[in-house]
Amino acid sequence: MALLIKNGRVLDPASGLDDITDILVEGGKIRALARGLAPAAGAGTEEVSVLDATGLVVMPGLIDMHTHLREPGHEYKETIQTGSRAGAAGGFTSLVCMANTSPPNDTAAVTEFILEKARREACVNIYPVGALTRGLKGEELTEIGDLKGAGVVALSDDGHTVKNAGIMRRGLEYARNFSLPVICHCEEDDLSSGGVIHEGITSALLGLRGIPPVAEEIIVARDIALSAWTRHPVHIAHVSTVGSVQIIREAKARGVKITAETAPHYFTLTDEAVRTFDTNTKINPPLRSEKDVEALKEGLRDGTIDVIASDHAPHSSLEKDVEYDTAAFGIIGLETSLALTLRLVSQQVMSLTQALEKLTINPAKILAIDKGRLGEGADADITIVDMDAEHTIDVTAFKSKSRNSPFHGWRLKGRVIYTMVSGTIVFQAKS
Repeated sequence: MALLIKNGRVLDPASGLDDITDILVEGGKIRALARGLAPAAGAGTEEVSVLDATGLVVMPGLIDMHTHLREPGHEYKETIQTGSRAGAAGGFTSLVCMANTSPPNDTAAVTEFILEKARREACVNIYPVGALTRGLKGEELTEIGDLKGAGVVALSDDGHTVKNAGIMRRGLEYARNFSLPVICHCEEDDLSSGGVIHEGITSALLGLRGIPPVAEEIIVARDIALSAWTRHPVHIAHVSTVGSVQIIREAKARGVKITAETAPHYFTLTDEAVRTFDTNTKINPPLRSEKDVEALKEGLRDGTIDVIASDHAPHSSLEKDVEYDTAAFGIIGLETSLALTLRLVSQQVMSLTQALEKLTINPAKILAIDKGRLGEGADADITIVDMDAEHTIDVTAFKSKSRNSPFHGWRLKGRVIYTMVSGTIVFQAKS
């Protein structure tokens, strides 16, 4: 069955389209975009279903290039199936899953398992990231060619920094040979070890050991220097500090081909949120100061930060309903990322087009996947949003298996109404 989406505000940052128009979908692809399309535009005698998008924004399906789906190994926290459903509920049609599973995705066999599981159980596109080093130990490179052949779209030891600069250099050189971007977790653990929150006034008042911003910034600077030397781009994950933003901005000004991301919690919350001792505020890198938050917003505004990613990190109550010091790092974000990003639009930090660039075409370009755009012949991965609809975040209603969000009870604007993958509706909001 063909689908005709009528009268929506179609916004496609990749082409610059922002207009009230119609979209005809056939065979999982976008066949036409034009005003005044009629159901008869469907090929042959194929039945055409009409979806009225009046008053709604029709955008490319969102891409989250930093997700932890926990499978294999920790299926009690999340699975490929439940994570994909959470993604669809959040407007994401493509999820890029990190390698720190158990076992890690450091062999072709694990990659093939993830992709086969996704084919059978996921409702959105799943793109695996392979480990850069065996066992995420930073000691020996993985068989990068085998991982590329199995289907990984990037390499990363996310959750760990490749501490040995020589190994990191060789990793970048091998990654360049296989045209795979390297996603960097930037943390000097000699500075961060034992820390649980941002090092500052709040950590001193609460008596919790702090993680200084320089722990991140040292490795950001190192990996950018290695990127320039090896002539292979790195992507800096979960940027959280003003210093990191400055280092990235200056490197881009010098012509170093790097990209960077941050997550909604880093531009929404500060370390003041930790005063509640809610372990759902415990993440790595930690929530930072107001100065850092403002720097991240400016970095998003001026293009220093290319991508907004959820860093969806599910944990069960076993890891979170404990003392703050011993709780696991990480929060979930797939079902809150879009609405939190739209707050920046309402605050005039970014235009809606800028915000969507960071959730669609920019991650697609970095990962070299043919997604994140609306155009004739493109895959019909489409998200439809009511920008004015307010909703209250209720973690008990999440599609995710885990509930570790600090945003429970928040009132936000911008609600996903439909999510479509290859023209098939995989999520529809309840009326």
